[in-house]
Amino acid sequence: MTLEQLRIFATVAEMLHFTRAAEVLHLSQPAVSAAIAALEAEHGLRLFDRIGRRVELTAAGQLLHGQARAILAKVEEAGTMLAELSGLSRGALRLAASQTVGNHWLPTRLLRFAAAYPGIRVDLSIGNTEQVAEAVRDGRAELGIAEGVVTDSALVSEPVEGDRLRLVVGGSHPWAGLGRVGRDELAAGRWILREPGSGTRALFELAVRGVGLDPAGLDVAMTLPGGGMIRAALLAGVGASVLSDLMLTEDLAAGRIVALEGLELPARPFHLVRHRDRYRSIAERAFVRVAVDDIPSPSRGL
Repeated sequence: MTLEQLRIFATVAEMLHFTRAAEVLHLSQPAVSAAIAALEAEHGLRLFDRIGRRVELTAAGQLLHGQARAILAKVEEAGTMLAELSGLSRGALRLAASQTVGNHWLPTRLLRFAAAYPGIRVDLSIGNTEQVAEAVRDGRAELGIAEGVVTDSALVSEPVEGDRLRLVVGGSHPWAGLGRVGRDELAAGRWILREPGSGTRALFELAVRGVGLDPAGLDVAMTLPGGGMIRAALLAGVGASVLSDLMLTEDLAAGRIVALEGLELPARPFHLVRHRDRYRSIAERAFVRVAVDDIPSPSRGL
């Protein structure tokens, strides 16, 4: 078993598609198939079930996938430590961020880091809070930045200044002129919400329980995987939601979207998420220093 075979196997296991994996790996599809076939033949085990054009991991494949990711993460960690012998003139930093963080909080910080360290390549993946935690836990990301609270004994979470969620509707919504909505309106409203597992959804449900309502009893007309899609639905006059103030500045100023009182939605921190036991690269430390610690906090009046 070679590292190249493991790298190919792990990519196919994550994409569950030989052709797409080949494209990511910059290999031919026959080369990818041959590597998997050789790995299966060597150990006398099927790692994938081929079902029509789809592939699925077998039980043996699922076990190997976890080990392969851990091994590849260690290899990359070793490479990072060697690259650091030349300082921060070259190297890579793997980040995972949740939706609001990745789309609205992180871009200016990435530009600041790129200006300070142009030789460091940043690879960013975006998902929800649970997916960010999983990426850090599995070694696919050195650092995660999540909206929600991460509770995982393998991870360390550090709060940083984040945003504030706002209860919002489109300017044409019947609630737009109310200023404040009561418990009855909240219970009767149609909602457009992020998916379970997102930090935004978790805080919304906590706020709803705070006014004595059961989130399961609400009329959730749509569950969408990103704030941009929810914003578009609000602009079309469909339903109510909660969204980060980071993505609503222009819409609120123009009256296209209206913020309402009625739910207790305090300022929320974001969270830097690291693995408890893995090596912290100097690229990751430099990113936190330049993109987080050195940026003045508006709440401090700086």
